[in-house]
Amino acid sequence: MTLRTLPLFDGFIETPFERRFQGLLRQAWYQRSWHVIVAEPGSGKTMGIGDLRDEAARAAGMIGGRHFPVLAVTAPKNDPKEAALGNLLLTALGVGARGRWNERKYLLFELLGQYGVECLICDDAHDLSMPHLMFLKELTDHLFLSFPSHPLGLCLVTAGRGASIPLKDVFDQPETMWMQFRRRLDCLQPYCRIASHTEGEVRDILLALEQIYRPSLPELNLQQWTGSIYTWLTHPLLDPQKSGRVLMDHLMKLVTTALRWSYAQAETNVNPQHLEAAAEQLTLRRDRIQVVDAENRMKEDGNEKQETLEEQEKPKPKGKKGKEQGKKQPSPEEPENPSPK
Repeated sequence: MTLRTLPLFDGFIETPFERRFQGLLRQAWYQRSWHVIVAEPGSGKTMGIGDLRDEAARAAGMIGGRHFPVLAVTAPKNDPKEAALGNLLLTALGVGARGRWNERKYLLFELLGQYGVECLICDDAHDLSMPHLMFLKELTDHLFLSFPSHPLGLCLVTAGRGASIPLKDVFDQPETMWMQFRRRLDCLQPYCRIASHTEGEVRDILLALEQIYRPSLPELNLQQWTGSIYTWLTHPLLDPQKSGRVLMDHLMKLVTTALRWSYAQAETNVNPQHLEAAAEQLTLRRDRIQVVDAENRMKEDGNEKQETLEEQEKPKPKGKKGKEQGKKQPSPEEPENPSPK
């Protein structure tokens, strides 16, 4: 029997976190300001960046050529050279990374102006190296002094927990390079931490998920479980900082897991037992190792164990009769009492 599979939604949901996050990105875009933004892993930063980039491209249109008002890249991993970041920027503009870097570097400066880039967003900016940061300063300096002047907004989006702010220790250094970088940060909001969701905001997200999944589960009502879901998702294992905020990643995993189990059993509403089991999966059993093996092999092992147990449970003969049975029976060709030679 084939289990029913719930069609999952993989689009963008404008949550309260995304409105706060995208609001700051738009501010950097419109005012050409610089910010270091930090939020917890799994809060939805990458989804928000991608949605804003696509929205800006649609608004710019294709009349007069391609335009990328908001250009977004992910920081290079394990490659501290400035060429690694430059190649990612060229790729985001749709240009192949061929030829010598010394030549492509100045081509990049020209393309950023031609394609109308107004804001540069770097995701996972905590992975940027010193050469990467120096290259970003050189790039923005060059565009600012070009004719006509082309100032860029810059958002360094990082992941972090607690009170620490990634990159702040770098910009606080006394060297002239970092003093200039720090001076260009926005005077009112240089370092910003975007908070996750409160209990009331979780209720709003559950209402949106009801509308999304109601075609598959006609009587779906998730809002009635807001209090329980909020309590589960602020468990110390999921909220070690005791912030009382819920991450979008945890919320989506809990809800979609429970909905998939309910849909597989042909239910029209989410089963509360499935919600509780999904919460336990995220907390108490999140480090459990699931062994995946071939089904036939597991059956063979079970049969072998059963046969071994049956052999051990067979009664053994006792007394003289048993000993006589245990003796070797002579073959019919051999005499019963062979005479010694």
